[in-house]
Amino acid sequence: MASKKGIRVITTLECTECRTNPNKRSPGVSRYTTEKNRRNVTERMELKKHCPHCNRHTVHKEIKK
Repeated sequence: MASKKGIRVITTLECTECRTNPNKRSPGVSRYTTEKNRRNVTERMELKKHCPHCNRHTVHKEIKK
C-alpha cells in the first residue's frame, strides 16, 4: 500500500532578527507553526509576525525541519 501525502503541510516560521542579533531584549528565538498548501505555495514562506523577544513585528521565515 502506498502512503498518501497530504497537500497541506505543517511548517515552522522562525524570527530572522532573533537569529542574527545577539543584543536583544531577552534570550530565545520566536517560532510559529502554520499550514501551507504545497501546490499553491512552492517556495518558502515569509510572514510578518510579532516577536515577543524583539518586542516588535519582524519577518519570520520558514525553516527546514
